[in-house]
Amino acid sequence: MTSSSEPGSPGTGHGVPEGRYGRRGSGRDRRWPVWLGSALVLALGLVLAVAAYRNFGSAPIDGKASQFDLRDDNTVHITLEVRRDEPSRPAECVVRSRGISGKEAGRKEVYLPPGATTTYVETTLTTSEQPVTGEVFGCSYDVPKYLREGARPSG
Repeated sequence: MTSSSEPGSPGTGHGVPEGRYGRRGSGRDRRWPVWLGSALVLALGLVLAVAAYRNFGSAPIDGKASQFDLRDDNTVHITLEVRRDEPSRPAECVVRSRGISGKEAGRKEVYLPPGATTTYVETTLTTSEQPVTGEVFGCSYDVPKYLREGARPSG
């Protein structure tokens, strides 16, 4: 085995033969993709955090049936507990009942005037078959015009 004293020659172990592997780039050229990738990951994380907050954060208004009473074969009396973050705004809740078959047997909109943060409202719902539950389907600050003006829907 022969050894050469020239730098970069194969036998010395110092460096690589010139032209064999192409031009070496500086470390500075390799940093911009890392910064760009980091910025994209942070932006994506921020978008996901905002979406998760909007979808899984606390609702501005929330209603539940705190009690229901089956009055007869076609009537259920429901007591709603509604919590809202803006009690100065009117709201509406949709209540429903399921019949003995499991299908929805009745539905009604209930108007809630401005009031306290937690409000209890009672309503009676007529059903198309024997009711087995009374529940709150959902609540909203988007009150239909016919509820705001005091005119009740027929039915």
